Amino acid sequence: MQFGIFSVGDVTTDPTTGTTPSEHERIKAMVAIALKAEEVGLDVFATGEHHNPPFVPSSPTTMLGYIAARTERIILSTATTLITTNDPVKIAEDFAMLQHLAGGRVDLMMGRGNTGPVYPWFGQDIRQGIPLAIENYALLHRLWREDVVDWQGRFRTPLQGFTATPRPLDGVPPFVWHGSIRSPEIAEQAAYYGDGFFANNIFWPKEHFIRLIGLYRERFAHYGHGAPDQAIVGLGGQVFMRRNSQDAVREFRPYFDNAPVYGHGPSLEEFTEQTPLTVGSPQEVIDKTLTFRESFGDYQRQLFLMDHAGLPLKTVLEQLDILGEEVVPVLRKEFASGRPAQVPDGPTHAARVAHRDAEAAAQEPQVTTGPSS
Repeated sequence: MQFGIFSVGDVTTDPTTGTTPSEHERIKAMVAIALKAEEVGLDVFATGEHHNPPFVPSSPTTMLGYIAARTERIILSTATTLITTNDPVKIAEDFAMLQHLAGGRVDLMMGRGNTGPVYPWFGQDIRQGIPLAIENYALLHRLWREDVVDWQGRFRTPLQGFTATPRPLDGVPPFVWHGSIRSPEIAEQAAYYGDGFFANNIFWPKEHFIRLIGLYRERFAHYGHGAPDQAIVGLGGQVFMRRNSQDAVREFRPYFDNAPVYGHGPSLEEFTEQTPLTVGSPQEVIDKTLTFRESFGDYQRQLFLMDHAGLPLKTVLEQLDILGEEVVPVLRKEFASGRPAQVPDGPTHAARVAHRDAEAAAQEPQVTTGPSS
């Protein structure tokens, strides 16, 4: 089980002070948060990709490459790579390069994003969102696995005898998650390729995601990748913690009430009841997170959103201390308890290389010798 954090990189005014960080300050804060995540023992740091204010992470590979040079262990990921508006050739080459620089500590999450105007900014039509996601990933999948690609599709110029460089590290491409909050077509796509499915369940009630993840598991098995409980699932989450619940609620309420996404809508109490948001003590975070397994089955990756809505960097770093020191160790132990042996661990480059080599060895013809005649 892998635990980590994801950032959407929003630049939001702190409603308690009226202070708004500059873009430079927010970018540097995201780096500090990633370094802190490794320091406190988390497994993953993921950044979103956005091309519009008030967000700053328009170039995830640049940020993750910088973080890779300053870390040693943590997996670096995206919390959406826009498969619809990025050229799959550029994705193939950028993330293979990052994979080499980070020593394999790289994976990425494909998604369509949540900003409609981004499509025409990059010459695409939002009405073609699903077909773009399907076609572009089909090409990306081949570019990482075939040394020479001939290809023709609807949405980009053909390729003839093309080789993406550099080739993936150790001949094993970065692990891919397909992220979705609503689209069964994306769950189907993840299942078809045997990739991971990340259900960012931070907004809608769990019943919706139970159906979506259930579909992915069923189709994963249908395509012959393993049993339904061997499908690779990731989940989102949101937490804010203090030693006692009252302090956490009092401190977080103004941030929630004025957050750009869900502010001035449902109350904090309604939102915590219907979504994974937990505002309270470390034990309350542990208790609620453990219920995710009851709803979705054993899964591989849990990412928390913690640095949004104008929360100051000092507060976020304090939250990470609590998460790493008090919450995640308990979650690791509890999630491991009763976990069936056939349920896979969270993906790592080293494990995937070892699996590839073991499969190759098993397919080699066995040479037998008998008594001489």
